[in-house]
Amino acid sequence: MKKLFNAILYFLLVALGIILVATIIFNGYYSILNKRAAKELQEVSQLTVDGLPFRDLNKNGQLDPYEDHRQPVDLRVDDILRQMTLEEKIGLMWHPPIGIDDEGELQAKPSILSSVSTYDAIIYRKLNHFNLLNVSEARELAIWSNKIQQLAEQTRLGIPISISTDPRHGIRNFIGRNSFDGNWSKWPEPIGLAATRDSLLVVEFGRIASQEYRAVGIRTALHPMADLATDPRWGRINGTFGEDAHLAAQMTAAYIYGFQGAELGPNSVACMTKHWPGGGPQENGEDAHFQYGKNQIYPGNNFNYHLIPFQAALKAKTAMIMPYYGIAVDQTNENVGMSFNKEIITKLLREEYGYDGVVCTDWGIIEGLSFMGYELVEAKNWGVEKLSVEERIVKVIHAGVDQFGGNMHTRQLLKLVRQGTISEKRIDESARRLLSAKFALGLFDNPFVDPDQAVEIVNQEAFKAKGQLAQRKSIVLLKNKQSSSGTSALPLPKGIKIYTENIDQNEAARYATVVDRLDEADVAILRLKTPYEERDDDLMESLFHQGNLHFQEPERSRLLNIMQQKPTIVCIYMDRPAVIPQLSRQCSGLLADFGAQDDAVLDIVFGDFSPSGRLPFEIPSSMEAVKAQKEDLPYDSKDPLFPFGFGLTYE
Repeated sequence: MKKLFNAILYFLLVALGIILVATIIFNGYYSILNKRAAKELQEVSQLTVDGLPFRDLNKNGQLDPYEDHRQPVDLRVDDILRQMTLEEKIGLMWHPPIGIDDEGELQAKPSILSSVSTYDAIIYRKLNHFNLLNVSEARELAIWSNKIQQLAEQTRLGIPISISTDPRHGIRNFIGRNSFDGNWSKWPEPIGLAATRDSLLVVEFGRIASQEYRAVGIRTALHPMADLATDPRWGRINGTFGEDAHLAAQMTAAYIYGFQGAELGPNSVACMTKHWPGGGPQENGEDAHFQYGKNQIYPGNNFNYHLIPFQAALKAKTAMIMPYYGIAVDQTNENVGMSFNKEIITKLLREEYGYDGVVCTDWGIIEGLSFMGYELVEAKNWGVEKLSVEERIVKVIHAGVDQFGGNMHTRQLLKLVRQGTISEKRIDESARRLLSAKFALGLFDNPFVDPDQAVEIVNQEAFKAKGQLAQRKSIVLLKNKQSSSGTSALPLPKGIKIYTENIDQNEAARYATVVDRLDEADVAILRLKTPYEERDDDLMESLFHQGNLHFQEPERSRLLNIMQQKPTIVCIYMDRPAVIPQLSRQCSGLLADFGAQDDAVLDIVFGDFSPSGRLPFEIPSSMEAVKAQKEDLPYDSKDPLFPFGFGLTYE
């Protein structure tokens, strides 16, 4: 036994030693790399011309056209393109994730969120577009933004950094809702904005969110989603504006106008509208992030219907477009993912619709997410799985795309251009579009932010109040049972005894007396969420709500038992339409929310705010009806429990 113990101890000490040595080597390598990279930097001086200040970004002691904000964008782009090396042009075309170290420091070595250090990415790989995943508080984020812009301005041409983010303002965000939120004003999800039917409110949301983003240095919004929620099983419905194309078009245009204004400028955040040409008609409702959801199908022959919101986005001058992962099955001459499909990008978007803005792929279509050689998330290379990395790059560029989201294969693209497979002229086309957006946003003139102002702007009281109003306006009253005497179940009188589930008791105590036992209560108030299938075969899959929409046993019986004992008010968070015929029959009052804090729900329940929201999708009566639907058609389930547009009020 002693020998075995000694052997185990020896093994553990050796393993610990190997890990320690590997860590020292890893940290030492990146410390040396970062120091060597920093030696390539040059300080930027300020020029004064005609009494105006300018940054000497290329450090040549004179004012070049691209440094002069008085010049038109096209002239500035021409000037900097003439000065750029091929490597610098190629660096524009990649848009990987980036991380932030503690207290707003630049990421000094790779992590799960970013596989290279910030210095390596900017100085050696010449990258200047990054997707921000982990978000710190406003001050730290603003400090980090200034540090990364300062690093960028000291490179050869001083090309500024464009920082992007997925939606941050929803209460239950699609991905990373707890880890990556940040301290923003809180609004309903986009599906909830659609439920308000208030396009002016959506414009106001865009303006507020844009101010908060700009305050911390974020200048590209990887949203809105103009997709249509025509299959209720789809796991991304809460990011859409529902299943009706005309409502979604109205909301999409308002959203873009709020973020960008009438024209893209220094007070704009550029919108990357997604997912061209509409990612909603997923076969069996499965999402295209996964191989089993790669097909988008059109059994109702309704492909063009899904283009309607994108037509509105183009009219609103969306700065950027993102295609989806999926294959539009049998809609073109080849069944490949959207970003690989020349008919989808060049013929339809570029030529038929005349779009000349930036087209950026969805994330990870060239390679998946890996860390230390271990694949965390598979590549979304549907239809071209057998192609090599270089062949996929060629196919995407020939399809008409400008930028690769989530990847950074700069060396492979450089090789392809040098060997003549891709022309430098074609690279210039994409570089021109990407640079034009940077110039229009004013990043070449002043990319820096004020950390003190960031603290004052982000989540300020006025913004918070607007978000709280939007939450209340988005809640839909679906059922308000009347007694034989004609009295409605809602609103509830204040001061009664209530039993609650999934509601903050301190918040509830502001409206009524909260009791711990159901038998002591006058009324039960339950906050629930639409059911989904637990799937966690990989990191990404665990973040999605997919599959069945009905409550399973024994939970369904437990809920019905509560309703049989006491009058029960139910509020369901509907990131997807829940299948709830039994719960709907048994409860006294039924609400749907699309991202709302407890006080917003309780204000409706106790009558401090009259419900006004209307359903942005129909609520089906059964899973059989869901399965019988055609994936590309709106509101086509048999005998829906509640139709599209339904909503009650107290008035």
